[in-house]
Amino acid sequence: MFGNWLKTTLLMAGIVALFGVVGGMLGGKTGMLIALAFGGAMNLWAYWFSDKMVLRMYNAREVDGATSPYLYNMVADLARRAELPMPKVYIIDEAQPNAFATGRNPDHAAVAATTGIIRMLSERELRGVMAHELAHVKNRDILISTISATVAGAISALANFGMFFGGSRDGDDRPHPIVGIVIMILAPIAGMLIQMAISRTREFGADRGGAAISGDPEALASALAKIDAYARGIPMETADAHPETAQMMIMNPLSGGGLRGLFSTHPATEERIARLRALARGA
Repeated sequence: MFGNWLKTTLLMAGIVALFGVVGGMLGGKTGMLIALAFGGAMNLWAYWFSDKMVLRMYNAREVDGATSPYLYNMVADLARRAELPMPKVYIIDEAQPNAFATGRNPDHAAVAATTGIIRMLSERELRGVMAHELAHVKNRDILISTISATVAGAISALANFGMFFGGSRDGDDRPHPIVGIVIMILAPIAGMLIQMAISRTREFGADRGGAAISGDPEALASALAKIDAYARGIPMETADAHPETAQMMIMNPLSGGGLRGLFSTHPATEERIARLRALARGA
């Protein structure tokens, strides 16, 4: 948990520093001050509101024991087993089978599942998936995951900042416009690298933690095999439009092509399944 707090702090500090350096390169002292202020404001906004932004982006609707007793009661039981506060529960009207967790901390957490995953999986398999998401909550992965998605959007804004300040002018404060072009190319790559560094290994931890919460590693392994088989062929338009959110999902939701490779923030499904089945065997 301390490691996640440290990584989150370093990520947020790094974003402010990146904004300041790029702002200084492209806009001199004025550009640096503007960029620093924007980076600091982005960090504050991301900490308090990024989870709401992601849920709104996916048109997620909150449910309770009356509107969706099947999913809500399942999450409530798993949260008790995990000794976690009850998170908010959301359903996303998407055919692709997928799920994610978001929020600042276990006291302000939410889990979301698509209608596709609820229909496709058995109750046992769905319990495995929701236990995986609660493991992300328990491991405090959710803050850095949600902030990293927001950071990717912020870095895109930084590229636009570069476009705004990239023109030439008289004086020595601003470099040649080619610097702006280079930074506009590198900024999205930096965002991609941030996500990849944060996301890959934590899925193994959430798989292991989810198996412990549900007490059924084989159920999650079976769920992952089904999701992997179907998710690739069912597009999720919101994820394709906002690929920075792909790293939050239990399975990469991107429909294919270059984006799927560039934002491949999850370990190979085969390796995840193999590790879970080794757990089931007690290996």
